[in-house]
Amino acid sequence: MTHNGAMRQPIDLPVQPMLAKAVADVPVGPGLAYEPKWDGFRCIVLRDGDDIELASRGTKPLTRYFPEVVEHVRRLLPQRCAVDTEIVVRSGSAGAERLDWERLSQRIHPADSRVRKLSVETPAELVCFDFLALGDDSLLGMPFAERRARLEVMLGHLVAGDPIHLTKITTDPALARHWFERFEGAGLDGVVAKSMDAAYTPGKRTMLKVKHKRTAEAVVFGYRVHTSGQGVGSLLLGLYGDWNGERHLIPVGGIAAFPMATRRALIDEFAPLVVRDEAGQVVGAATDRSRFSSNKDVSFVPVRPERVVEVAFDQMEGHRFRHAVTFLRWRPDRDPQSCLLEQVDRAAAYDLGEVLTTG
Repeated sequence: MTHNGAMRQPIDLPVQPMLAKAVADVPVGPGLAYEPKWDGFRCIVLRDGDDIELASRGTKPLTRYFPEVVEHVRRLLPQRCAVDTEIVVRSGSAGAERLDWERLSQRIHPADSRVRKLSVETPAELVCFDFLALGDDSLLGMPFAERRARLEVMLGHLVAGDPIHLTKITTDPALARHWFERFEGAGLDGVVAKSMDAAYTPGKRTMLKVKHKRTAEAVVFGYRVHTSGQGVGSLLLGLYGDWNGERHLIPVGGIAAFPMATRRALIDEFAPLVVRDEAGQVVGAATDRSRFSSNKDVSFVPVRPERVVEVAFDQMEGHRFRHAVTFLRWRPDRDPQSCLLEQVDRAAAYDLGEVLTTG
């Protein structure tokens, strides 16, 4: 994370956000508070007068990609502050809105003209959930209960329709569990738990997070060779669904996390299924090239769609797995033709507007 050397803050810069470790269920314990887990770009907003930076978890600031968010900060946040937030983009009609990761990810673009165009067409907003500094005061050592109280006061002037929001919070684990189940339908990512007594610990996993996990059976239709040239780099997965009125095997994602010994073994396992032409040569194939893979080799080795694998995933977005999926086991008992896109478990729709209402 970089910062402008002229920026004055009462905390050491650059500052890393406080992180969370994964747990299997909504934790219950004294002094815990719960918040929805937003699925956007984590961002620590740093402001010192006209000097505004949208600092990311990585090495690159997000400032240049979100000029409208910089203006929101200039208009709605104090002259000198540091706030822990998430940058999000929403889509959908009123009453049926949800977070849109695809549109958010498209905002990271090298061309300034494109950045300006998208800042109008798919404007981003900020969801605030922690408070690191105000004026000359560092709030890092304060208990979270006090930081949250100060955040509520600082954002007390916001009105409905403003592009900066204060996240919901509760100390009731039953309500947190309800949020976990319902808010997923608005594109959220789970629930975060944090101690009301805890200080802000940059870069440390002192919070707890519960994310959605589902399973699905998918068909392997090809593989990419590992970058080392040894073994399988990733298995490409598909599900059968209707495309332009016909039944097709639709690409939905891939599995890439395998030990090297498994990568080599997979080459041998899939050798009999590799699709070859009459001369015995592997038939050339490639997945769709996207803006993110414009310089990437998208070629793969096609295999006959006869092997079914069970995977764990968190969300579907459109017809693709939202994040990388995890290999669970092979399913030789499943007929590949029975692996249908419409059978994949999805969250029931829920209006993002309801999540953004803090009342």
